[in-house]
Amino acid sequence: MKKRLFAGLSVLVLACTLPMTNTFAVSGKQFSDVPSSKYFAEAVYDLAERNIIGGYPDGTFKPGNSITRGQAAAIIAKLIKLDTDNVKSPAFKDVTKGNGYYKAIAAMAEKGIIRGYEDGRFGPNDPITRGQMASILVKAFDLPRYDFSSNKSPFQDVKRGTGHDPNILSIYRLGITGGTSADKFSPNVSITRGQAAKMMKATEEAKSQIVTLRASDYKWEEFKMYDSYQEDTNLFHSVAGSNELNGKKADKIHLVPIKEGTGTLQVALVYSGNPDKKYYRKFYVHVKEVNGKLKLTLEETQDFLTTPAIIDVKGKKDVQNISLSTMEGEKLSDSIAFEKCPTYGTSDCYKSDSTNEYNTVQIGIDKPGQYIATLRFVDGEEVRYGIEAVSLTPSFRYSVRTLEEKPTATIDFGTEDYMGKHVLPADSDKIATVTREGETNLLRIEGKKYGHFYIKFPDHKKTNFIDVGVKVGQIGSIINVNAYKNYEETY
Repeated sequence: MKKRLFAGLSVLVLACTLPMTNTFAVSGKQFSDVPSSKYFAEAVYDLAERNIIGGYPDGTFKPGNSITRGQAAAIIAKLIKLDTDNVKSPAFKDVTKGNGYYKAIAAMAEKGIIRGYEDGRFGPNDPITRGQMASILVKAFDLPRYDFSSNKSPFQDVKRGTGHDPNILSIYRLGITGGTSADKFSPNVSITRGQAAKMMKATEEAKSQIVTLRASDYKWEEFKMYDSYQEDTNLFHSVAGSNELNGKKADKIHLVPIKEGTGTLQVALVYSGNPDKKYYRKFYVHVKEVNGKLKLTLEETQDFLTTPAIIDVKGKKDVQNISLSTMEGEKLSDSIAFEKCPTYGTSDCYKSDSTNEYNTVQIGIDKPGQYIATLRFVDGEEVRYGIEAVSLTPSFRYSVRTLEEKPTATIDFGTEDYMGKHVLPADSDKIATVTREGETNLLRIEGKKYGHFYIKFPDHKKTNFIDVGVKVGQIGSIINVNAYKNYEETY
């Protein structure tokens, strides 16, 4: 089976040479007020070395000074290498062409990265706040926006639907910055030059590890379906997004590595399991540590993974052994491994020798087809179950159903009620044979093939009674008959 390996890192190479207004770039030089012990020192010197930020003529950096909105626009424009030569007027009434940050502000506004105030100003000389910086970084670096509904904010002053909340949540989840305390982010507090350098450098590093799938890569307009499976949970985050402001279409998916391991990801243009490969893609997601950083790569595949067949044994004795054969009778295993599970899910299961209470047993199916599992219980009883596994693209898992073998069923009304004759619908004998012992109220039903019908009793005297329903389930040669009485609802 052919597979393709996709390198998953798009590292930003940043080399900008324009110094900030009223500052000069320092290369290979220490700032007298930025000792290496400061938490932002490494970021300051890295950005200064690349001429992204600069210091002051007296050899200081002044890390405690605030940074303005205009300065932030200029620095971030350099970081993401925006074209600042061919720009349109941003139409901010306080940003003229004579402003030193005009081109950067215009380029950022044109890309939708920054916005002004409601009164038409941009406020280039206003100190930028922590909340504003969060929003600018998320937009400028195209970071994933985590959903508030499924990702709780630890900050009491960051509420859903208020200002910069989703972007603050995103930079927190990505490890770019924390709060000013355990439960406060202080979004309206201005940010210092040292803090800004640290946040920008951390954003670069976070972005370098994120892989972004775009619907346009596959000539799709959007991802209508996507799903990830991580047996070892939290290997990576998959976060859907839109290139349109407040867009509802998921036209991109950000993959954020969390720890080493391998999971899966499936994406599709359509909701249904269309087998045509042009409508879906499946990937193994590999996360490995390379040079001290997590690297995420995608490996396209058509594989299916072993899928649990869930067999309902509620109310039965303890399962001692399970054998498995094909529907045609070929023995695959005299004693296949199984787990005991308290629910009908696939988590919290126990080994087969566990004495804990359980309602289902589960075995692994690694190929599509129909099977017969024979369960032997502690009391010696053996019961057969049909299993059907069907390939369902774009899923990595088979669609599996199981059916206990119950070829016959009985319905007994006893002797107290007069039921009269029973009437079968046309062709019901193709689904099941119904027999009645003389004039008794005992019906025996033997299934033949999949289907359902209703047995009527036109002369009955039984209160609220309607009819008898018969449902026959089938997987290969395994037949399951379910017969039940229908009554009118009473209020």
